[in-house]
Amino acid sequence: MAAKTSVFYLTERVRLTTGATEVSDTIDLGAYVDVADRQGILVHGVDFIVQPYDDTAGAVTSFTGAINGDATFYSQLTDLNRGAIVLADDRALIASADLLLDDSNNATSNSDIYPDNFGPTSAMGGRIVINDQMYFRSKVLGTFIANNSAYVTVRVKCSVITLSQKDFMAIALQSTAADN
Repeated sequence: MAAKTSVFYLTERVRLTTGATEVSDTIDLGAYVDVADRQGILVHGVDFIVQPYDDTAGAVTSFTGAINGDATFYSQLTDLNRGAIVLADDRALIASADLLLDDSNNATSNSDIYPDNFGPTSAMGGRIVINDQMYFRSKVLGTFIANNSAYVTVRVKCSVITLSQKDFMAIALQSTAADN
């Protein structure tokens, strides 16, 4: 593998307005992935950022001001569109996050231990994506206070790489197998 670019970030944001309703969006990789040149994206790390939002004031607010009681936020980034939050052993899963809010005890917890930091750039540690899109999906189990919502942003730290023919073929076969 040879790096073609330095590290850069891709971001996408979704807005959650209703509990238990999944919201999704895509990150287009068409400008970065090139099958003919065996070019793909190396994902070095993924961050998920949850921001409660006061729709009336048009500003970021506190969780206690936006959520009624306890809540759990789920977010995932995959390289195949599964149409729903997937289990941790799904081969399409790139990164995931859970954020639990305990309103009565004024506590938060992150129970997701999936490795969203894939290692040092110098060691080429990372998840290689050769599909032309990544799929970002998020939902909240909880109830928003009237005129409040939440934005969830995914930040993908990545670089463009060129793969050997064997490496590209192996990843393409794995991706095809994961599609079934």
